[in-house]
Amino acid sequence: MLPYIAEFLGTMMLIILGDGVVANVTLNKSGMKGAGSIQITLAWGLAVMVPAFIFGAASGAHFNPALTIALALDGSMAWGLVPGYIIAQFAGAIVGAVIVYLMFKDQFDATEDPGTKLGVFSTGPSIPNIPRNIFCEAVATFVLVFAIKGIGQVAGIAGGLSNIFVFGIIVSIGMSLGGLTGYALNPARDIGPRIAHAFLPIKGKGSSNWGYAIVPIVGPVIGAIAAVGLYAIIPW
Repeated sequence: MLPYIAEFLGTMMLIILGDGVVANVTLNKSGMKGAGSIQITLAWGLAVMVPAFIFGAASGAHFNPALTIALALDGSMAWGLVPGYIIAQFAGAIVGAVIVYLMFKDQFDATEDPGTKLGVFSTGPSIPNIPRNIFCEAVATFVLVFAIKGIGQVAGIAGGLSNIFVFGIIVSIGMSLGGLTGYALNPARDIGPRIAHAFLPIKGKGSSNWGYAIVPIVGPVIGAIAAVGLYAIIPW
């Protein structure tokens, strides 16, 4: 039971901090409005790192269905754990998004643009092109998962120190590739908050853009599987 609780709480914290920084920087009447993409990128890296320190020993700190599926495929975890992990990840993401809305409700009410409101919850492309957007998410997630696997090649690395490396990986991906699709890298990170956006009574919220939802689902799964597949055949 502990691994599932850890995945739920860790993903919830990830979304509170990650979606929270987007709300903090983009919504009207927020004290940090306009701080910009650098703050968002750094904060998303920290949003992954903080719960990873807390819950890494309990569950491996996946917080990401694409990573969970990939690690099951390469034998790093038992397939029997996968459904529970994924349910916990999506549930945590939805709850985290609801908490962000409750915290920033006044700022949501003060913001007129529906796209800005949706952008707090979920990702979107700078140029809509579903096949290319899927490719971009696949490449970005490949880098994430391959780099996470590659941490194991660092001799003598302390357990907690690896989480700082993950922070660096997330920030690097965000700064280099984030402008293309918003670098979801994680189906739960996008779809969970998108579900919350759909049912929450957000003033003037507009569409949840479900037509784009295939991108943060398919792209990360493809990229994660490709990463563990290539990693497995390299004669380290």
